[in-house]
Amino acid sequence: MQAVTKIILGIDPGTVVMGYGLIQVERQKVTLLDLGVLKPGKIKDNYKRLQLIFNTVSGLIAQYKPTAFAIEAPFFGKNVQSMLKLGRAQGVSIAAAIRHGLDVTEYSPKKIKQAVTGNGNASKEQVMKMLQYLLQFKDSPKYLDATDALAVALCHHLETSGNPSLKKGGKKSWADFIAQNPDRLTRKK
Repeated sequence: MQAVTKIILGIDPGTVVMGYGLIQVERQKVTLLDLGVLKPGKIKDNYKRLQLIFNTVSGLIAQYKPTAFAIEAPFFGKNVQSMLKLGRAQGVSIAAAIRHGLDVTEYSPKKIKQAVTGNGNASKEQVMKMLQYLLQFKDSPKYLDATDALAVALCHHLETSGNPSLKKGGKKSWADFIAQNPDRLTRKK
């Protein structure tokens, strides 16, 4: 029986800085493929920004051929204009995924932090540090939007892996699993 390989694309949407992260999962072994940011904020025309986001997400899908797409759901803020812009960025990212035949899954920021760190109120820096430990990469990205997107991808894996010990309420925590299985996470070279 051949092992099923999953590639998960995670997106942290934004019209100023958008993060993306890709992981590969084979036999429950998680490997970092890529992470980075797109900075559409340099473009003045809002519609050109959205086009750039759509084209970038489409390009990542064409390049890595993910089997799953996960995105951070917008959180509720007080600034209506910021929420509208964020919703548009999320919408064109989702449209790109749908255009390429991918199912879309959304996760709240709290759910993502809980899945990765065990603490739904963890800081962006804590999420980054945990990802560095779990996926064994040393460089700290300049923009934490990249690691936020990587956390979205890892959260999706944990939520869909079928391993109840990795989910909230399971008999063991994610930290326990990693402590007992440090060889299961590597970085693709």
